[in-house]
Amino acid sequence: MAKVMTAQEAVRTCIKDGDTVAFNGFVCAVHAEEISKSIQDEFLANNSPKNLTVLYAAGQGDSGERQLNHLAEEGLCSCVIGGHWGLEPRMQKLALENKVAAYNLPQGAISQLFREIAAKRPGLITHVGLKTFVDPRLEGGKINDKARERGDVVKVIEIDGKEKLFYPSIPINAAVLRATFADTQGNCTLEHEGTLADVLPIAQAAKTNGGTVIVEVEKVVEYGSLDARLIHIPGIYVDAIVVAKPENHLQTKATAYNPAFSGEKRVPVDSVEPLAMSNRKIIARRCAMELIPNAVVNLGIGMPEGVASIVAEEGISGMVLTTESGTIGGVPAGGGDFGVTTNPDAILHQSFQFDFYDGGGLDIAFLGLAEADEKGNVNVSRFGPKIAGCGGFINITQNTKKVIFCGTFTAGGLKQSVKGGKLVIDAEGSSKKFLKAVEQVTFSGSYAQEMKQDILYVTERAVFKLTPEGVELIEVAPGIDVEKDVLAYMDFKPIMKNVKEMDARIFQDGTMGL
Repeated sequence: MAKVMTAQEAVRTCIKDGDTVAFNGFVCAVHAEEISKSIQDEFLANNSPKNLTVLYAAGQGDSGERQLNHLAEEGLCSCVIGGHWGLEPRMQKLALENKVAAYNLPQGAISQLFREIAAKRPGLITHVGLKTFVDPRLEGGKINDKARERGDVVKVIEIDGKEKLFYPSIPINAAVLRATFADTQGNCTLEHEGTLADVLPIAQAAKTNGGTVIVEVEKVVEYGSLDARLIHIPGIYVDAIVVAKPENHLQTKATAYNPAFSGEKRVPVDSVEPLAMSNRKIIARRCAMELIPNAVVNLGIGMPEGVASIVAEEGISGMVLTTESGTIGGVPAGGGDFGVTTNPDAILHQSFQFDFYDGGGLDIAFLGLAEADEKGNVNVSRFGPKIAGCGGFINITQNTKKVIFCGTFTAGGLKQSVKGGKLVIDAEGSSKKFLKAVEQVTFSGSYAQEMKQDILYVTERAVFKLTPEGVELIEVAPGIDVEKDVLAYMDFKPIMKNVKEMDARIFQDGTMGL
């Protein structure tokens, strides 16, 4: 039977030197903050636990000191395998200094791998990651020299004449999880959480491998008082229960608790204020023109979020938004609430969401454009000393029927305006985005061609399409000179056959009538 312990007692009892420890969470949601902080405190006080291998799917951090950033003490971890690194600057620093063996693998692959580990299967076999930096023929997901010395965590195999990637199982010694309530038998519910992430498969993976499971909760209640239908972690999996301080058990980074995030209540959603005319609105409008009726959609963070604003302004109905964290329907939250959704129709375990994504369930995805090259490759994962990581980007972009990469044409100080329905570049950006070759291949243009995906690259002044011959310029904004404003800021010359002018309605005030 699970025992109620302090966080310090749970860490000392359940996590040993050299253990492989799996952490659940999505950004700042459903992460066991009090336990992570206690691991740090125990290591600093007693030099134990140390030399841990940390395994996690979704990025877990606040871009500062919390969540997995607590574990970024030299000597505490020897290896870190994660789906996203951008929220963990302290851990990034250790990786860049070559003080941990650091790997970046697709979020969905790690999420699904937890299920393989739980069932003691050899590992995950999937097409996800082929021809990207995760493919061992490129980088194998290795971030630094220490990882290259440690060796491969993904292999290329062939099944029925087709290439696949094999992610071998990694036995888990301990699981660090979070729930809402636990009863005195250790059964745990998550009714106040905005995402489940991988809570069940991680618990199972630790238990079937002879490991231990620690669960941080809001409160312990009497056995039999919880609705069995809400229990996501059965007590037979749980070794230690930790009751967290309220300040360490926030629902998200920005919100202590909102029942609309957890699907317990539905709240009126305020009408979205229309975007002012800007490059963001121009790009979002052009992207929205690609929507189809009743589309199942994934919107990336940043520039792609503007599409939702255009949908609201134009009164477009029928679009269903989904997130990698497992939500379907509703309005995905941004900022400090990123990772949860207001008024979700359903909240799934994220591994099942990725099953749907990997199987081609998405109709269209709008994702960020940081760098693109003449082969149609896109990089969003690494920029010199900055390790962003791929997150769910590879799963989504390799499997969605139509993918729209969207962002400004250049970066760094770009200023523009619209005058008389024409786009005017007032100050050009200092950095090019369309390069001869991207620094890291997060999206493979050649793989997309093999899969016959529909790929567009939408900017405020030009739209490109991936074709069998290469990247083709198909549209330019009114007022834009192709040679002076487009080709002069590209490191390669795109195919140009029939370049049209972008729809004039994009650059006019009022609704477009989509």
